[in-house]
Amino acid sequence: QVQLVESGGGLVQPGGSLRLSCAASGSIFRFDVAGWYRQAPGKQRELVASMFTGGSTNYANSVKGRFTISRDNSKNTLYLQMNSLKPEDTAVYYCNGFWLGLNYWGQGTQVTVSS
Repeated sequence: QVQLVESGGGLVQPGGSLRLSCAASGSIFRFDVAGWYRQAPGKQRELVASMFTGGSTNYANSVKGRFTISRDNSKNTLYLQMNSLKPEDTAVYYCNGFWLGLNYWGQGTQVTVSS
């Protein structure tokens, strides 16, 4: 059974930084693509950043230059470094992995950007 557990969310002031972590049960490298999504109240879940097995990355236009996705294969962990946070980044952030035709999701971690 594949499990993804996020951590690192919280309350931060505008302009601040947070790093989200997603710990996978088993190798994070198994996923064809792993990434981060977010869902704000009243909005659809949207892709924030993704990383393919080979290491290539993809970012939403709204976070380019501010967020960085990375992974540590030795720790089976996916990260999302978020800098220059804005109030509009407030959302529940979910870790996702796609493997053998199935999507796997974590439980989500709340990120709130507010003064």
